[in-house]
Amino acid sequence: MAQHIALIDQTAEGADKPDSAVVRDALGVGVAVGLSGFAFGVTSAGSGLGLLQTCALSLLVFTGASQFALVGALAAGGNPFTAAAGAFFLGVRNAFYGLRLSQLLALPRALRPFAAQWVIDETTAVTLAQPTRRAARLGFTVTGLSLYLLWNLTTLLGALGARAIGDTRAWGLDAAGPAVFLALLAPMLKTPTERAVAALAVLLGLGLLPVLPAGLPVLVAALAAPLALFVEGRRRGRTRQEEQAGSEEDR
Repeated sequence: MAQHIALIDQTAEGADKPDSAVVRDALGVGVAVGLSGFAFGVTSAGSGLGLLQTCALSLLVFTGASQFALVGALAAGGNPFTAAAGAFFLGVRNAFYGLRLSQLLALPRALRPFAAQWVIDETTAVTLAQPTRRAARLGFTVTGLSLYLLWNLTTLLGALGARAIGDTRAWGLDAAGPAVFLALLAPMLKTPTERAVAALAVLLGLGLLPVLPAGLPVLVAALAAPLALFVEGRRRGRTRQEEQAGSEEDR
């Protein structure tokens, strides 16, 4: 990791990216995703949460997939504790993002608690796409700031306009957040193992929807990662054994 970061710094001059290009890319992601906060506001209000509760979720939680998971489970009649558990486990991934970004951005210690609030899928994707630390910091800041402001503004507007819109399921607005999340996730699935994890998670989540209470399928779907990694580890172990056996026969 340290070697990779050092390599980025050493090649900064050769792989420099104009600030305007970084800002353009960051604003594109921030605006595109931030607008889906309207769908969350409508969905949250439609699930029975009040205006203050809906806005507090966006201000304090600020991770769209977890927010949609929570209000979706509540709207389906799920237990509040189960819904919160599902949202929590979805949000755990941000902690792993933070481990990577903390070394890449190398922010002053005083700023890290504030930056942690913006460690989400979108800021991570924009930050990791930058060639230098300066560009990474700029991309993280612009994406985080624009997305946080717009997401919270559109959440408020969505919650206020929920009554005028009516049934959110008829409009399909409850699917906007997950659709944006999948659009960001899909290009990151580059290896067969990553694709296998995603496919297994989808199968578990959708297959268990009719038989488990709301909020539980997403928890069970999280088992896709350790299952796929276990199978991959066994496969690699057999491959090594076969290679060793073949080398011994050659001798």
